Amino acid sequence: METSGQDGLVGTTVDGRYRVLSLLARGGMATVYEALDLRLDRVVALKIMHPHLAHDQAFVSRFQREARAAARLTHGHVVAVYDQGDDNGIVYLAMEYVPGRTLRDVLRQYGPLTPEQALVFLDPVLEALVAAHAAGFVHRDIKPENVLISDDGRVKVADFGLARAVEADGHSVTQGMIIGTVAYLSPEQVERGEADGRSDVYAAGILLFEMITGQVPHAGESPLSVAYQHVNSDVPPPSSIVRAIPPEVDALVVTATRRDATLRYQTAFDFLADTRRIRASLPPPRPFIDSHDTLVVDIAMASQLAAGRPGAPTQGTPPPTRPARTAQTAQTAQTAQTAQTARNDEQVRYRRSRAPLFIVLVVVAVLATAFGGWYLAAGPGKTVPAPDVVSQSVEAAQQAMTDAGLQLEIGEEQYSETAPLQTIISTDPAAGEGVRVDGTVTAVVSKGPERYGIPTLKGLTQAAATDAVTAVNLVVGAVREEFDDKAEVGTVVSSDPKAGVSVKPGTSVDLVISKGPEPVPMPDIEGRKVTAAKAALTEVGLKADVTQKFSESVPNGIVINAKPPAGTIIDSGSRVALVVSKGPPPVVVPNLVDMLRDKAVSTLQGLGLRPNVVEGDFSPLNRVISQDPPAGSKIPKGSSVTIRII
Repeated sequence: METSGQDGLVGTTVDGRYRVLSLLARGGMATVYEALDLRLDRVVALKIMHPHLAHDQAFVSRFQREARAAARLTHGHVVAVYDQGDDNGIVYLAMEYVPGRTLRDVLRQYGPLTPEQALVFLDPVLEALVAAHAAGFVHRDIKPENVLISDDGRVKVADFGLARAVEADGHSVTQGMIIGTVAYLSPEQVERGEADGRSDVYAAGILLFEMITGQVPHAGESPLSVAYQHVNSDVPPPSSIVRAIPPEVDALVVTATRRDATLRYQTAFDFLADTRRIRASLPPPRPFIDSHDTLVVDIAMASQLAAGRPGAPTQGTPPPTRPARTAQTAQTAQTAQTAQTARNDEQVRYRRSRAPLFIVLVVVAVLATAFGGWYLAAGPGKTVPAPDVVSQSVEAAQQAMTDAGLQLEIGEEQYSETAPLQTIISTDPAAGEGVRVDGTVTAVVSKGPERYGIPTLKGLTQAAATDAVTAVNLVVGAVREEFDDKAEVGTVVSSDPKAGVSVKPGTSVDLVISKGPEPVPMPDIEGRKVTAAKAALTEVGLKADVTQKFSESVPNGIVINAKPPAGTIIDSGSRVALVVSKGPPPVVVPNLVDMLRDKAVSTLQGLGLRPNVVEGDFSPLNRVISQDPPAGSKIPKGSSVTIRII
């Protein structure tokens, strides 16, 4: 097909199969259209590469190879790749169409998300990375623009494989593309152009940082300045920007974005596991509704919200039925009733003869019962059972007594190996015994276990240390002597247990008493490297005082002389004076950062220094991003200076 430009593709058919319906988005590498697959009658997202990439045959071959590989990646949170092709210079990629918005759109509309909401979006992104890494893919360009959120809340990651195709061709990368992705590049991508699964972990950590703070951690006026910060500055904890962020979410971001890849989460699976563990400890995420009354929520969030609905009521069991009466039981009951009636008649005649006395007694009994009931139920004799407050804190026990209409009085305090400090050991009256209303319950309160801290004994004489130990109900145990370079002769070097440790009364405290420094011979260290000389001195308990001076004859770092001389017997812990060569006079290293590669090389050569150029496959700026040693350093002439090119 022919067209005057990519903007004129709407209404045309690409490769005889894809009818272009509308423009969806335009980026640094491609323009994305909504298109209809005429062969399968389905809507797809058609990504058309920009002409400067489509005309590069090396890029086209690499892009087609990566697209074929990406098409094999199938996962519920990955945008599927259906087809790729080249229609008269129009290089395209047909992908799953996800109606909705990008995560960038959500952040623009709502601003920073709560940690709960952010982790809901991060979870499927990490799931996609876990699946991709297991299949051998590294995304290399995780950012909000590549996280799609469908209208029904599904989250999908787009552009697997495309970043690798572009990144592999340094001549095809444009300045605008670098500006768009440099905020999420890992330090190893900046320094060496290398990326593995841990690079995606780094980018996902930056993504989480941006979701909960509303900004990326590193920003600058140029891509070089941002890249420099990735290499030389740690990502700060998000709570340094938004104080309400929990510390566990801080730890999630900091661990994922370590500059040293070996200190990050080593796999996306590890990152996902911690993400889900932290999500479980946080409150359920708040769903949010946009201006079109569309619910922006992941399926995982929806399941959390549904989990709060009560279940169906349970059906109770029917009450037991009364047993039926038989004829035999009815006859027996009738006979018993006749006999009882005869006895009742006899008793009635007896009662009538004593009715007046009986009435008086009944009245007296009723009055006595009423008075007793009033006295015990509402009068001065009313009692309530003492609450069981054993093992409760004093505050909780006071509240329990108040609720029961009683008062708590704190009696003595006792040490206890079982009852924690300031809890109730026992009460008088005991739990369940009756106490008059407004009465008092006396409690014995725990002082906790009886413990004594080991006093600080270091530096004391043995006699003084013994006094200090016995003063706190402890005893002196074994005493032994050792050579010691610091402690004076006859003073305590250490104790076991150590000072500050809490122990039971009567515990034995062992002492180590100093015999002073141990005499040692001075080793022969002249002409040796300073590190080896220090190690030899340390081995015999000596310490080095190092001074340096330039020398044309003795190489840098070699001991010129030492005092006292070799063979001298001196006390362990003594100091030895070393004179160490600094080598020939130095050359001052110039500032090479941001200098073009060739100019930096010629500058070093002009100063008599040897340039060591380190650059990865991906170095579009051709400028120095870092140098070693740094500017202003003084190094011997002929030394090597390493410069890293981006």
